[in-house]
Amino acid sequence: MQKEELKERISGLLNNENYKPLNITELVMIFSDTKKGGVMISEVIREMEEDGDLFINKKGKIGSLAYYGMAKGKFMAKTKGFGFISLGDQDVYIGADDTNHAFNDDTVIVKITKDATGDKKAEGVIIRIVERANDEFVGRLEVSKNFGFVVPDRNKMSTDIFVAKRDFNGAKENDMVVCKITKWPDSDKGAKGVIVDVIGQRGERYVEIDSIIRSHKLPDAFPKKVEIELKNIPDSISKSEMEGRLDLRDRLTYTIDGSDSKDFDDAIDIVKEGNIYKLSVHIADVTHYVRENSNLDKEALKRATSVYMVDKVVPMLPEKLSNGLCSLNPGVDRLTLSCLMDVDSKTGKVVNYNIEKTIINSKARMTYTQVSDILENEDRDLIDRYSDFVESFKNSRDLADILRKKREKRGAIDFDFPEAKIKLDSQGMPVDIAPYERRVSNKMIEEFMLLANETVAEHYFWLKVPFVYRVHEEPDEDKIVTLKNFIAGLNYKMPMSKGGLKSKDMQKLLGSIDHKEEKRAIGSVMLRSLRQARYSPECLGHFGLAAKYYSHFTSPIRRYPDLQIHRIIKEDIEGRLSDKRKAHYASILEDVSSQSSTQERKAEMAEREVDDYYKSVYMSTKIGEVFEGAISGVTSFGIFVELDNGVEGLIRLRELPDMYIYNDMSHTLVGERTGNVFRLGQVVQVELINVNVEAREIDFDLV
Repeated sequence: MQKEELKERISGLLNNENYKPLNITELVMIFSDTKKGGVMISEVIREMEEDGDLFINKKGKIGSLAYYGMAKGKFMAKTKGFGFISLGDQDVYIGADDTNHAFNDDTVIVKITKDATGDKKAEGVIIRIVERANDEFVGRLEVSKNFGFVVPDRNKMSTDIFVAKRDFNGAKENDMVVCKITKWPDSDKGAKGVIVDVIGQRGERYVEIDSIIRSHKLPDAFPKKVEIELKNIPDSISKSEMEGRLDLRDRLTYTIDGSDSKDFDDAIDIVKEGNIYKLSVHIADVTHYVRENSNLDKEALKRATSVYMVDKVVPMLPEKLSNGLCSLNPGVDRLTLSCLMDVDSKTGKVVNYNIEKTIINSKARMTYTQVSDILENEDRDLIDRYSDFVESFKNSRDLADILRKKREKRGAIDFDFPEAKIKLDSQGMPVDIAPYERRVSNKMIEEFMLLANETVAEHYFWLKVPFVYRVHEEPDEDKIVTLKNFIAGLNYKMPMSKGGLKSKDMQKLLGSIDHKEEKRAIGSVMLRSLRQARYSPECLGHFGLAAKYYSHFTSPIRRYPDLQIHRIIKEDIEGRLSDKRKAHYASILEDVSSQSSTQERKAEMAEREVDDYYKSVYMSTKIGEVFEGAISGVTSFGIFVELDNGVEGLIRLRELPDMYIYNDMSHTLVGERTGNVFRLGQVVQVELINVNVEAREIDFDLV
């Protein structure tokens, strides 16, 4: 019997509801009657214990973690030392004294000490660290006479790291450094380490950004073996590469992107014939250059996504591909995968479609601003300059309106919370933070990409071939209860469809609310009640989009799942998707989905951290100024207020002239003496009183 099979059998026994804990000798007798087999079983049990897949108590009795009221999960550390462990169906709160020196992302075993009740999370203590996520941390060096301490980001490590002077590696006071742990902290002593790299002086802009990149372990430069492979890729397309492709180079195809975009992975063309819009969405054929299991492919999967950090990008693919051969630049031939759709102008339904290997030649590189100015403002100069395209732009606008109404009718949610765009000067310093405007052309491209993603996903679902889907599952039941209670507290009632809460119920409620503050508050709590979207080889639907079938097909330059399904699609088109290849994909797609989801979260956290840095720097010049904002969070220690430009700061309770009682169910603070109430969505006037750029903290006071 192989080890993996034996592990499955042991797990099956331990998780049987009738199982009572046994010792190793008793388990050996169940699974083997030979000495050699007994030795193997003992080894497997010890391995499973080490991996956190079972628990052995002080009496030597072996049981599942669940039997002993335990679970295995990843620890998510917070600044104040406490944290949470996500167990899929619930988060477990871990107090600062109960972390057992676990750090952010460590895999741990938690003992549940208090079950979840109502709005309150379950509580627990960490009894063992199964695996450390990191042994290197980014932090600031504080120097004493013969030693120093590296002070890491408190969200990742809650203790300073002792470093002997001989291990400074040239670092000096206030340098941001990478420190490798040589001794983990325990109940007697703190952590020890050595400095392995010096990033630069704290406070310098590029040092701050590079520190964030290093702390999230985002790869920057590409390995030499990738660069070598790149040199073997021709700079132009040969005639042989065009063979077997539908030639669409004579079409009026164009791209629409932001003015600062450099990688164009999607282009469109559209004409109207009678009651049918013939919409073609063309996507860069990245897999023509990134071959499976090549060094390029392995590095792309490792990164899984491009990370956009205001004025710096950590790309998934090297620039030769992302901004060159794969980018649908104007006036050059490009290899593409195209979703060619006939859409009924009355219903918005796709009545016919083809997914093809194609070659295109984009006729224009348009920006969102240009196209929106043509359609919204009838800009005469732009209309004259792009006269050949104006009819196509109008067709795009009209079709996008039809598609949007169709999505809204089926229940898709659009919270429409404003995003902020940070503008830097020539020195890289933030000079403005303004809401990002979603104009008509942004919405056009959004609708067309959604339609292509859905069409491709449904096609391959019914073909029953292994695929990667973008899934967004229904909210947890406890989150729904919390949401309903909050809404009831504002004298609203959540509509409920047969079979449970649907996205159209949320949409219906939001549409019925006229009060701006209440609408903002309910929308905020709704958003928090939703699960995070992720990638999966299972087609589980997309709750937020109210879509049964959804995938990411349209951005293979910057997302690995798109690249992965392009590979499957091309093999299908070419007739090479044999049973052997299907089995191959079935064996790898779970790992591809997991890696892509994990890297997406890392990218989001890094992008958010960079934004927070620039927001702090920007606001540091405005101390004493008064702003209007809306309450975005209410906690037992203060009130978070978000300004129109997306900057968020905290009003600490100690700054308020009253004692306030926190109600976590209604997300309110009520003054004991004055009766003042602060609630989510409420508009307030605040004065900026302090900014800590290093900690990314912004403090407001109520005006």
